[in-house]
Amino acid sequence: MKNSILFLLLIVSFSNLFAQETEREWKSKFEQLHQELPTPNVYRAADGAPGPQYWQQRADYKIAVKLNDENQSISGKETITYYNNSPQPLDYLWLQLDQNRRAPNNEEKLTHNFGIQDSVPGKVLMYHLQLRTRDCGMHITEVTDQKGNAMAYQIQKTMMRIDLAQPLASKGSYTFKIKWWYNINNTQEIGGRSGYEHFAEDNNNVYVIAQYFPRMCVYDDKEGWQNKQFLGRGEFALAFGNYEVEIKVPADHLVAATGELQNSKDVLTKEQRNRLEEAKNASVDP
Repeated sequence: MKNSILFLLLIVSFSNLFAQETEREWKSKFEQLHQELPTPNVYRAADGAPGPQYWQQRADYKIAVKLNDENQSISGKETITYYNNSPQPLDYLWLQLDQNRRAPNNEEKLTHNFGIQDSVPGKVLMYHLQLRTRDCGMHITEVTDQKGNAMAYQIQKTMMRIDLAQPLASKGSYTFKIKWWYNINNTQEIGGRSGYEHFAEDNNNVYVIAQYFPRMCVYDDKEGWQNKQFLGRGEFALAFGNYEVEIKVPADHLVAATGELQNSKDVLTKEQRNRLEEAKNASVDP
């Protein structure tokens, strides 16, 4: 009798489990998108399209950077003009310091998992154990307003908050300046999609540089400031804006970058300029 009761209970339990799984599967296919899309309002329609009062922030940059080949570092300064197109005033501004993912106090290493294998290359072990002797984090040396007055700021790992003396009013703009530097990571030692690689036989370096300047976080009507820490996996949206960039490198370096070259006669030979024009007019079609 006890065995029969136990058997009956098992049947009931499996039946309930099957019903729950069936219901869960049904909900995953037909449930409403309450979590995926915000409540519709004047800024966003129910399908996520822009509403009649939709707005976006804007950030314009004037950047001057220098590649220091003798010690593999970047130094730079920038002027940012931030336009507050939102309907509310802002007491502070958030910026991303992506290079701080490689700073000594970064949290990226807490996201790694690593198992000891029979054979592990030394550079792989160093990468996972974070045995780094080179600080590749971003060093902020100055934050000032347009008149050169020092501004209060706080750095929280890959994020920096700048406090404003007066709130930035809706439809207003604010201009400020930042100076910084950082050591470029050796991709053969500590990895990274960007960084530098040294070629001993030629005694030179090849650089691939990304995320090299402090940049504005997105502020929108859905989340406010998007100021989550950058852990190396995934990317961020950015505010629309204009860029004027000056890149200073040693004379024997070639630079490939997005944008439109403004002083080709100053930095390229006649043959190089001809090749550039030929590349611009070339068609990818056979």
